[in-house]
Amino acid sequence: MRRCRPVRAFAAAALAVAFAVLGSGCSTLGYYGQALAGHLEIVRRARPVGDWLADPATPAALRARLELSQRMRDFAVSALDLPDNRSYRSYAALGRSAAVYNVVAAPELSLALHTWCFVLLGCVDYRGYFARDAADAFAAGLRADGWETSVYGVPAYSTLGRTAWLGGDPLLDTFIDWPEGELARLMFHELAHQVAYAADDTSFNESFAVTVERIGARLWLERHADARVREADAALRLRRSEFRALVARYREALATLYASRLPDDDKRRRKATLYASMRDDYARLKAGPWGGDAGYDGWFERANNAALGVQAAYTELVPQFERLYERSGRDFARFYAAVQGLAALPKAERRAKLAAPS
Repeated sequence: MRRCRPVRAFAAAALAVAFAVLGSGCSTLGYYGQALAGHLEIVRRARPVGDWLADPATPAALRARLELSQRMRDFAVSALDLPDNRSYRSYAALGRSAAVYNVVAAPELSLALHTWCFVLLGCVDYRGYFARDAADAFAAGLRADGWETSVYGVPAYSTLGRTAWLGGDPLLDTFIDWPEGELARLMFHELAHQVAYAADDTSFNESFAVTVERIGARLWLERHADARVREADAALRLRRSEFRALVARYREALATLYASRLPDDDKRRRKATLYASMRDDYARLKAGPWGGDAGYDGWFERANNAALGVQAAYTELVPQFERLYERSGRDFARFYAAVQGLAALPKAERRAKLAAPS
């Protein structure tokens, strides 16, 4: 089974800047150029799934996964009311572990993520690169300026439905072999980004997509997966929830510390103690109920304010979206319409309405 990935329900689904080719005051033309070139290279490699299935040279394992993906894609339309377009109807083999590498940054004594602004996407809390060395170089520059940074690979991204003329977002070898529940979650998450997008609110966008992925994957597994797949998925989700609970506990403690009136030197000492305690708690989980490495070792070794900050971006508003889904009568069309209405509001009003009990 594939190792767990801590960012997002299964790896961060970074929203593409690949189609944002106009410059802005806070980004360079070179950055947009690498984004556009990287996306076009993925598009160039993609072939319709039907072509892969018709090709006798396609390996049997890949053929089975592509067939499964198309059943999920049909389910996304018929059961989840997600867009019926060309996304995930093609496949590209990239030959690398990630589609994009995201850089996030936070101050030494804060969990608030650095924000970058783009003409067509608005402001987001990450900066994506198609080459790992470019992401590492950019992160190094941020660290030289005093920021704590995290660089992580993401297996897929969404172009928000705006590249249908190029074939839409393809399936990739970075995730096609994931366990069934994880594959469903990723596809439903990325398609949800095509339904609603607030140009100034990463947490809103990601929490909405996580809500759709969770509901959609649960329905898929209930209706189409066998008992063995459901059991394995339940074990994976339990371990992930324990990881999130551990990180959330320390994120809250750090946020409280950073907001306090203590002198900065005292904050730094207590910060170091909290991070050491978090790693100790993880070691106890590994030695106890987890019975070994669950794929999080690297994350805890590199954990810092940026890594904890990006974790919150994906789940912060999920409970509010889940309540909205229930208030919508579990009707996806009504739910999506409500979310689209919220996305059109100014951020403060949007957050207030989403948090309202009814």
